[in-house]
Amino acid sequence: MENPMIFVRIATINDIKYVDEIIQETESSAIARGSGISKRTPESLAQKMRDEKAVIAVTSNGDWVGFAYFETWENDQFIANSGLIVSPKFRKSGVARAIKERIFRISRRRFPQAKVFSITSGMAIMKMNTQLGFEPVTFAEITHDPNFWEGCKSCVNYKVLEGKKKCNCLCTAMLFDPEKVKQEQQLQLSPESYQRYFSSTKHS
Repeated sequence: MENPMIFVRIATINDIKYVDEIIQETESSAIARGSGISKRTPESLAQKMRDEKAVIAVTSNGDWVGFAYFETWENDQFIANSGLIVSPKFRKSGVARAIKERIFRISRRRFPQAKVFSITSGMAIMKMNTQLGFEPVTFAEITHDPNFWEGCKSCVNYKVLEGKKKCNCLCTAMLFDPEKVKQEQQLQLSPESYQRYFSSTKHS
């Protein structure tokens, strides 16, 4: 029997039936890794699906494969890409990368001026973020919205975050700054920019 096809797409209200499975696997995965997570309620994930702020992967047979979502903060100045999880039997198949790239593209398309950030303790996600143009930053460079940090209260490492006065924690913050990326791309594409940059540096 051939393996079923996997479809990575924007989640809809019809995918709410997968919410409990997503939450259970997210918590089980965190326990297996020995890492903390910001717990999500079924209602919050269902709302992301209603608002089309989530990406889901399912098979042609209707089996859940993977999930991720995004959230906007500070009047759409920041976007958090969060909650990436893949069912164990579909890991190391490229699904996580496909979901990550899709949620990132949707975030950029809908909010092109927003800074996109991700907080993670997972090396695989850090590598994917780096390939998409994210850079490690201090917590001071991401959203200061207190509602965002409320979500961390359910994490086993929240006391560490509090002790550090939300300046850092065991997770790494990574940021995609569209303006910075744009400037770097312009510098790379323009020989004249290179000449002006090195000239100004030489005489500074």
